[in-house]
Amino acid sequence: MKSAVRLLDVGRFRPLTALALALTLVAGGFAAWAGQDWYRAAHDDRAAYAAERDAALSAGEQAVQNLNTLDHRELKRGLDLWASSTTGELHEQLAAGRDEFATQVKEAKTVSTARVLSGAVTELDDRAGRARVLVALRVTVEAADGAKTDKDSRMLGELTRTDGRWKLSALGQAPVGGTSTG
Repeated sequence: MKSAVRLLDVGRFRPLTALALALTLVAGGFAAWAGQDWYRAAHDDRAAYAAERDAALSAGEQAVQNLNTLDHRELKRGLDLWASSTTGELHEQLAAGRDEFATQVKEAKTVSTARVLSGAVTELDDRAGRARVLVALRVTVEAADGAKTDKDSRMLGELTRTDGRWKLSALGQAPVGGTSTG
């Protein structure tokens, strides 16, 4: 009789055990889903491309601002900043004309300060290490007599990745709607 009771006991439904098993299966399924989702996000090329685009934009905006900001009282520091923000032909042009330009700025005793209003990456070739940015900025020029003038402009910059950093390799005025570029 004792063995008959044990057989009946083995087949009995245990709700606590069933609930624990169900929760374990649900938690395991969720962990597998979350892990797979995390893996996809961590290995998604689009995320790396977006990060590179953001880095190029940030560096481009800063470099354009740097090249439009100069104080005659801290001329060496400002021109050194120009040099560290550029590469290639633009860097060579600035280096070649540095002494002459420094003399002109000292004589004029001007202070120009740029502030970026907005910017956008217009092209990005991550593999080649090249990008183009469009930056809108406001440049305030203070003359020796204290008179200030504000000018808004749009600049087109070309960036080249050098030693893992984005630097300006070309800079020019962007055409404004309704004006001829040729």
